[in-house]
Amino acid sequence: ITGGPSRYEDRGLIPRTLAYMFECFRTSTCQHKMYISYLEIYQDKGYDLLREDSGKKLEELPKVVMREDGDGHFHLRNLSINVASSQEEALNLLFLGDTNRVVAETSMNDASTRSHCLFIIWIESTAPGSDVIRRSKLHLVDLAGSERVSQTGAEGKLLKEATAINQSLHYLERVIVALHARAKGEQMHVPYRDSMMTSVLRDSLGGNCKTTMVACIAAEPSNIMESLSTCRFAQRVAQIQNNAKVNEELDPTLLIARLKREVTELKQELGIARGGQEEGG
Repeated sequence: ITGGPSRYEDRGLIPRTLAYMFECFRTSTCQHKMYISYLEIYQDKGYDLLREDSGKKLEELPKVVMREDGDGHFHLRNLSINVASSQEEALNLLFLGDTNRVVAETSMNDASTRSHCLFIIWIESTAPGSDVIRRSKLHLVDLAGSERVSQTGAEGKLLKEATAINQSLHYLERVIVALHARAKGEQMHVPYRDSMMTSVLRDSLGGNCKTTMVACIAAEPSNIMESLSTCRFAQRVAQIQNNAKVNEELDPTLLIARLKREVTELKQELGIARGGQEEGG
């Protein structure tokens, strides 16, 4: 999802997405603000990949925890939100997060990611002279691949990590199956609360959103079962149906500023009108 570090042509989805967004900002007449977070979910526990102290062990850092408000919305505590005013700043945040990820060597991958990661982008845009603000959020999710422990021969820590990965993917699949059933008109409970990842992705799966999955599969015959499993998983994601709508709301600060400008303009017009009347009199 981040691509190869050697050649510019090998850059991944996230660098290409950031480049596309800032190019759109440059050609647009609207004002834009971008904020970035980078969340790692390791064995169903959340960690901030954009932490300042990257020298500590992962287990020693404050965990990102879920909190639910009265309206049923989930919020992430201890997850930093960083301003990115340029493509360079956004890429620096991406590279910082990548250096803090948990990776390990397995029989299938020399640098296997042992966690799921969510690169979260918030966008705010305002048209010139408008007091309406548009807000959007993009989850770019890097899912760790499922593993057949009998084939990889994982032991000890690798076995524990593989078990957590497979379990979280199972919970995600349950959510996707339930959403597909709902799309067909069936009344089915969607088990978002089963894992941290499904709770975080709640509004990116069954909310006001559009969902796309890019599946990476191995071409080797020895990995054919994993490839088939990945394709079936992607097929289920493709069956999710949502009706996305633009998120717009009045910004009180912009509204007050516009009303103040209108009052000032009206006072000026009134002063001109009174001055004209006195001259006429």
